[in-house]
Amino acid sequence: MLLDIQLDARPDLAVARARELAATGIAGLFTFEGPHDVFLPLAAAAAAGVETDLMTNVAIAMPRSPMHLANTAYDLQLMSSGRFRLGLGSQIKPHIEKRYGATWSPPAARMREIVLAVKAILGSWQDGTPLHFEGEHTRHTLMPPTFVPGPSPYGVPPVLLGALGPVMTRTAADVADGLLVMPFHSHQHFRTRTLPAVDEGLSRSGRRREDFSILPQAIVAMGRTSAEMEAAVAGVRGLLAFYGSTPAYVPVLEAEGWEGVQPELNRLSKTGDFGAMFELVTDEMLATLAVRGTPEECAAEIGRRFGDVAERVCCYFPGYEPPMGQIADLAGALRGM
Repeated sequence: MLLDIQLDARPDLAVARARELAATGIAGLFTFEGPHDVFLPLAAAAAAGVETDLMTNVAIAMPRSPMHLANTAYDLQLMSSGRFRLGLGSQIKPHIEKRYGATWSPPAARMREIVLAVKAILGSWQDGTPLHFEGEHTRHTLMPPTFVPGPSPYGVPPVLLGALGPVMTRTAADVADGLLVMPFHSHQHFRTRTLPAVDEGLSRSGRRREDFSILPQAIVAMGRTSAEMEAAVAGVRGLLAFYGSTPAYVPVLEAEGWEGVQPELNRLSKTGDFGAMFELVTDEMLATLAVRGTPEECAAEIGRRFGDVAERVCCYFPGYEPPMGQIADLAGALRGM
């Protein structure tokens, strides 16, 4: 199994951080749409010749035009010599309307069109076919030769879709090249809700599991000493509390019988009582919703959860920074599985 790690540096520091992480033997780097642009760190790493796979995980698609997404994906595919994957996500309504100032619409239907439109644009450039995509939310029917970059020597980059609920997961399996499994999940939720939805979506598109990439994401508390584990667990507990406070993630808690904790986490998040929030995340919840242990123990647990359905995994280390040697050990242990 291959390991992807978050490239969490701001753009002006991205090259140094990318080289440091690449030296551990990881397979890929991904960015998250947070305080900095999601594409610029990857462009910097690609331009500097960092030889890992590169991926957005995820770029928020609804405020962006499919044409902008296609242009950026095409150019990053060129800059990385064919090692780029475009990972897209929808975000929730308050962020789309109040943070991005964009228009909200039913997310699964909108994301379906965005994925199909991006693929239609990239396919038009690659194959020379006339561009004609008309949907309810976006339409692209004009492509003068001046704006055609021509076929890429590296082919069209894959377009992946992040999803949690069954509708978006079915949509990903129907129209995208792969699924980015949201990091807040449990083994039970993944097996009983995510994979059945994947199979339903694949049946719509006439594809098999072998034709579709499943990329799990794992929240990891990793260390070798008690001090390292204490810091890692504290960071992971904080992220789990944040995710658990969000109504969108109730289905994951429901799958484990913990849905009753969500309203209290949500209430505490609004009062700013973060200490009390963290205390609500029990050791059992942490062990179920995250992966904890030495690099070798974490690799074994990741393999147990995903080894039969995935060839690579994206790992997060929230609120702490494991030593580079431990990242190398995790990558090595996963490669040996």
